[in-house]
Amino acid sequence: MNPVIGQCPICHETLEVTRLHCRNCDTSVEGHFSLGRLYQLSPQQLDFVEIFIRCEGKINRVEQEIGLSYPAVRARLTEVIRAMGYEVGPSESEPVSEETRREVLADLSAGSLSAEEALQILRGEA
Repeated sequence: MNPVIGQCPICHETLEVTRLHCRNCDTSVEGHFSLGRLYQLSPQQLDFVEIFIRCEGKINRVEQEIGLSYPAVRARLTEVIRAMGYEVGPSESEPVSEETRREVLADLSAGSLSAEEALQILRGEA
């Protein structure tokens, strides 16, 4: 079977399920059903969520699994949180350390971090 998609491939608006069907007993239910927040994510974001859950939410394990630094993983997590429609609270951490700043710049140079993600981290937003 093909995976369910949550966004229209033409206009990118959220899709709505209008029919459910049981292959076992041939029962069909029609109406308007929500796909839920996870279907608002892109395939890449869903892959990240799967890895994050498999790693039990431990960012250091996610770092090892996908080969990115802590700031890059944190930026991806922030992106997923926002894509699901949630607000990301202000960072309560101290200003970005020189070591973190160097890691962010190295990740940016290597292409494993977008310019937007790098800015978020350096501003303390991720």
